[in-house]
Amino acid sequence: MRRFRAVWIIVLLFLLFTGIPGAVGYYTDWLWFREVGFQSVFATELLAKIGLFVVAALVAYFFITFNGKYAASGVSKAPVLWRVSPELPPVDVAHNLAKIVTPIGIVLALFFGTIAASSWMEILQMLNHAAFHVSDPVFGRDIGWYVFVLPALSTIIGLARGLVIISLILSLFMHLLRGRVTLPPQRVGLQSPADHHIAALLVGFLLLTAIQIWLVRLPELLYSTTGPLVGASYTDLHANYPALHIIAFTALIGAVLVIYGMLRQKIVWFTFLSFIGYVAVSIVVGGLFPWAMQRFIVAPTELTREAPQLKSHIVATRAAWGLDKVEMRDLTGDAKLTIDDIRANSATVQNVRLWDRDPLLQTFGQLQEIRTYYDFKSIDDDRYMVNGRYRQVLLSPRELNSESLPQLTFINQHLTFTHGMGLTLGPVNEVTSEGLPVLFIKDLPPVSNVSLKVTRPQIYFGELTKEYVFVNTHQAEFDYPSGEQNVTAHYTGTGGVRVGSFLRRAMFAIRFGALNVLLSGDITSDSRVLYNREIEERVKMALPFLSFDEDPYMIVAGNGELKWMLDGYTTTDRYPYSQRLTDGTSYMRNSVKVIIDAYTGSIDAYILDPSDPIVETYSKIFPGIFKPISAMPADVRAHMRYPTDLFAIQSTLFATYHMDAPESFYHREDQWQTPATGDQADTEQRFMRHIVMKLPEEKNAEYIFMAPFTPKGKDNLASWMIARNDGANYGKLSVYRFPKQSLVYGPRQIKSRINQDTDISRELTLWDQRGSEVIRGELLVIPIEEALIYVQPIYLRAQGGKIPELKRVVVAYQNQVVMAETLEAGLARLFGGNVPQTADSVVTVAGAKPDTTKRLVVPAISPSSAISEAQDHYDRAMEAQRAGDWAAYGREIKALGEVLSRLRNSR
Repeated sequence: MRRFRAVWIIVLLFLLFTGIPGAVGYYTDWLWFREVGFQSVFATELLAKIGLFVVAALVAYFFITFNGKYAASGVSKAPVLWRVSPELPPVDVAHNLAKIVTPIGIVLALFFGTIAASSWMEILQMLNHAAFHVSDPVFGRDIGWYVFVLPALSTIIGLARGLVIISLILSLFMHLLRGRVTLPPQRVGLQSPADHHIAALLVGFLLLTAIQIWLVRLPELLYSTTGPLVGASYTDLHANYPALHIIAFTALIGAVLVIYGMLRQKIVWFTFLSFIGYVAVSIVVGGLFPWAMQRFIVAPTELTREAPQLKSHIVATRAAWGLDKVEMRDLTGDAKLTIDDIRANSATVQNVRLWDRDPLLQTFGQLQEIRTYYDFKSIDDDRYMVNGRYRQVLLSPRELNSESLPQLTFINQHLTFTHGMGLTLGPVNEVTSEGLPVLFIKDLPPVSNVSLKVTRPQIYFGELTKEYVFVNTHQAEFDYPSGEQNVTAHYTGTGGVRVGSFLRRAMFAIRFGALNVLLSGDITSDSRVLYNREIEERVKMALPFLSFDEDPYMIVAGNGELKWMLDGYTTTDRYPYSQRLTDGTSYMRNSVKVIIDAYTGSIDAYILDPSDPIVETYSKIFPGIFKPISAMPADVRAHMRYPTDLFAIQSTLFATYHMDAPESFYHREDQWQTPATGDQADTEQRFMRHIVMKLPEEKNAEYIFMAPFTPKGKDNLASWMIARNDGANYGKLSVYRFPKQSLVYGPRQIKSRINQDTDISRELTLWDQRGSEVIRGELLVIPIEEALIYVQPIYLRAQGGKIPELKRVVVAYQNQVVMAETLEAGLARLFGGNVPQTADSVVTVAGAKPDTTKRLVVPAISPSSAISEAQDHYDRAMEAQRAGDWAAYGREIKALGEVLSRLRNSR
């Protein structure tokens, strides 16, 4: 009775600590999936896992227990007996061990069921796969067979072989205990019925081995790395290919030998002969023969032997990574820029990004975080129509970081401080008289002095929203600070799950591990709980079969609402002959764009590339979760960007795979690389830039993603690659290539010229000696017509200060380098004449030299915003006066005068 109670206690404890939390997790996950409208993903995965688990577990259970009980049954002439005590009769060990076959079968069945359930996606892909309509060059199969069918076949055959091996071991052990296996010093052998039983299992294993070789190992030659490429090499096709056939036939011959040995009652001997033969053939034919061919036949004439395979590798890699659609354009290399060219490309000049992400993020943090619990996580590039003009901007959402709250209480973290507030947005190239960025949208609540407005600034879902929160409670939600008072808000969105009944509330308490959820009087049945709010976590939970770009970005929709855009990738590591990344990925498409509403948390997934077979397969598995790209609102679609991670991979691969001739590819005679400057900050993505520019032979400026290349081991520029982002041209890739005989200075050479310029070096050194820190911005490569200019912003940060100020701009063209107070002034010095300003009104800084007049962009503003800005300068001037900081006081009064002057001129 006590043992019975102990068992029940153990079961109850198991349910309490694992079963109940697991069930609660599934139920609350279901509520979440239903809320976001992706319940089909949850249900399909769950049902597929349960179905595969049940089928695999039942098959494994019946197969294992049948073989185990068959081996333990029957009568044996010499069973293994165990005498526990001289007073007790001997015990038939095998007869008693037969009683544990069932529990052993259950445990092993659970193991096989778990493995099968984990392969649910492979099985569903096999059953719903789409065709690539591209055949591999060796077997002539559609690529879809390798991507969708081969992985499932490998799993199924692997499980079957594992099941046979385990049954063979268990059965052999049982027969041994029944005395049907004779061991030395007697003649090794098997007695009936052990010989027939073991022979059947051995034959099954050898047949499965042959099937595995033909259906799995042979096709996997197309992923080989034997030669100088990924894919079946010369040795694979002429040595490993026939060797695998021979090994498969050896396995079949071994099966015949086992059957023959059973009939001749010499099964052990013939089984041993089969094993030795299989191992010998595998070593000699499958190992030594391919090695000898590679070493003595292929290696001395590798290029000649591997040329056809290299061609297949190049074609497959370009197709798998979308490089076969890159348009190559040759530049003359002798273009000479004039002031007329600069004026004709004013849209490019007026959108040169003078603010680097890191200095700007520091500036935003100091000027616009407002309170300690607000954070700017990152800076994003985008473009907007601002006051009727196409402008490139930098923006950063102002998110609430709950870890920085003054008091980390349940009410503060989960009921009161529930959301961030708005964003800061400004042009990429405008600067105030203090060297600070001009801001189009700023402050709390967000105030805009341009046509771009934010109407719903609350950010309930973002990159820093890691905590769950309850809304529509008795506790007022903090919205934003206003002087000494705090403005509160009430959530009116549809996001989150309704708390509802006491039982559901208890389940949320268990999920979050917070008893306060159950006890709080502020939470009602009408309250809503928002969880899985971090956008990357949220989208990966809703679409677990996709991978996502590491750079999600916020956009301001046409109605002023804030939304997040994420780039979803379909990937596989099973594309034959294609070059792989370090994680094995050999194919990638940006087939899905995901939009998450920052207020409601709604998720909308749009198919960008319906020709992608992988996303087509997912659409069949999960019908209804994707929308066509045509359904995306036009104001949102206008902010689609070519994804950063994909462009970085494509540009890196294209540096080698632009060579499509096997001879050139093998010798790497025209290989490119990402430019290097010798800095520790050099990375593959360092020179990748979003730019608004007019491409050669195009009429209008557009928003592009650009990456330059230099020849491998050289510093001069070889080419530059772009991805287009606007309208019907979205996703088009082009490469502009300079003639090999021309010399176009690269970033390292320009950097050296800047460092060697005595005037620039003297001025920068003088600043450093005065206690200020000089920060050199990123060196920008700006294509104009068929030539290039280089631009480098120079920031100055006071000793002990945290706000970098833009003070100078270095401009370089060919072998000329100048440093001026503005980009326009630098271009004017290089090319002569006047360069169009980025705004109509210009402020001249007093005391500046005539050729280095600092022109500051003065955007048109309304009287109310001008008065607000004047008040800010006045307040800072008074603070500086009280602190005795007369230099800061002078700057603020001067800035106040400029604002008043702008206000007067606007009337």
